[in-house]
Amino acid sequence: MIGRMLRTALRRFDHADYAIYVGTYPNDPATIAAVADVAERDARIRLVIGGAPGPTTKADCLNALWRALLRDELAEGSPVLGIVLHDAEDIVHPLELKVFAHRLQHCSAVQLPVLPLPHPRSRFVAGHYCDEFAEAHAKTLVVRQALGAGLPLAGVGCAIRRDMLGAIADARGGAPFDATSLTEDYELGLTIHAMGGKTVLARVPERIGGPPVAVRAYFPDTLRAAVRQKARWLTGIALAGWDRTGWHASAHLGDNWMRMRDRRATLALPVLAIAYCTLLLWSVSTLVHLVAGSTAPVLDPSVQALLWANFALVGWRLLVRAAFVHRAYGWREALWSAPRVLVGNYIALFAARRAIGLYTRMLFGAAPRWDKTDHQFPDLPEQAAG
Repeated sequence: MIGRMLRTALRRFDHADYAIYVGTYPNDPATIAAVADVAERDARIRLVIGGAPGPTTKADCLNALWRALLRDELAEGSPVLGIVLHDAEDIVHPLELKVFAHRLQHCSAVQLPVLPLPHPRSRFVAGHYCDEFAEAHAKTLVVRQALGAGLPLAGVGCAIRRDMLGAIADARGGAPFDATSLTEDYELGLTIHAMGGKTVLARVPERIGGPPVAVRAYFPDTLRAAVRQKARWLTGIALAGWDRTGWHASAHLGDNWMRMRDRRATLALPVLAIAYCTLLLWSVSTLVHLVAGSTAPVLDPSVQALLWANFALVGWRLLVRAAFVHRAYGWREALWSAPRVLVGNYIALFAARRAIGLYTRMLFGAAPRWDKTDHQFPDLPEQAAG
């Protein structure tokens, strides 16, 4: 997959001056060979072999790339403007480097929208990522930015100024990425904000009236893979991440409010589990009364009013999500977004159970465990042409 991604990126990037650093592990000769094959044909590809056998955390791999960049800057005498982060499964946008080069003149970091690709064989599991990112990167991050809160980075499609990353490295003893973190991208955005840097979400149309310059990729398409990935996110943000990042030092209301939203899963998921159990028991009770020909107990009027209010709020919530999905993917995916909420909740519940186990082991001294996610790179027309 990595070879196809690199060849696609080289054909797509519309920029005159860039290099791509690719992190590999010494115990992964197949990946090393795939990257070396592309690097032999294009000097812009820089193969970096980390010192520790994999898998380690993503942050550990990024630190190896940072050290390689410093060596190249010293040897070539040309410091870079910014560092862009991408994963091996990403489909880069031709215009993204131009967007980054322009915005980094005035900002410390830039995040592009991330739009997962609809998977032809996984309408519900992979599809629920489309719904969540369409809403998060067109509404939630926009509101977060308007409040002046720290803007978490997605780990892909984001760029950080070289001087800001250098300042973070100096503060951390030479390594800008925390190798003990499961969600270094999320924490990096908060760190930049804490150091006085400005991060922006760049929603730039690729043409007038066209879609935004964005990163696209396939996300996990099976329940098991989605649960593992979401468990890592939940552990790194809502559990271990809470311990690591705490609250804004100056009691910034907007920032602390958004951090609280990031961590609300620790309370929301138990409530969600109780709600589903209650719904199941209520359905069974109703069925039993119908079969027995008896009358079901009548709910108190205040409880009925509360349930109807909740029903209205859920309906509004689904309509809002469908509107953002429609904007990003069209009306067909928007119609599927409502039933996919149930799939997302199911994944979240099992991810929470796994995350609690991971977090408990970390509390007793276990090293952070990086659950690698299997990805795939799509077949693109330009690949066939190449």
